[in-house]
Amino acid sequence: VQLVESGGDLVQTGGSLKLSCVTSGLAFRDATIAWFRQAPGKEREGVSCVSAPDLSEYYADAVKGRFFISKDYGEETSWLQMNNLKPEDAAVYYCAAMYGSRSGLPQSSEVLFWGKGTLVSVSS
Repeated sequence: VQLVESGGDLVQTGGSLKLSCVTSGLAFRDATIAWFRQAPGKEREGVSCVSAPDLSEYYADAVKGRFFISKDYGEETSWLQMNNLKPEDAAVYYCAAMYGSRSGLPQSSEVLFWGKGTLVSVSS
């Protein structure tokens, strides 16, 4: 199984980015896809997930109304649209996958597969 993120960049405060996570080898329809982030000196935290099988979406309070997750079965890809970015959103963003449904953001310990991350920087 591979998860490959892309789309990280340097943007100004208030800008937008769309991160992509292309998967391979995953039973995509049975997988909950999540995005985590880790800023320097901080613990990795869950940002958003889209649950299997009903595509329920969950967001951390800090990103609600600004970030939007999606998942495409045909392309076996997930995206994280990030709008109105703030300096505190700067981090390495990781795509993650696990099987089964979720009723909220997963913990890191629940993740089966991780991507290598993509860097998001936000200038003030």
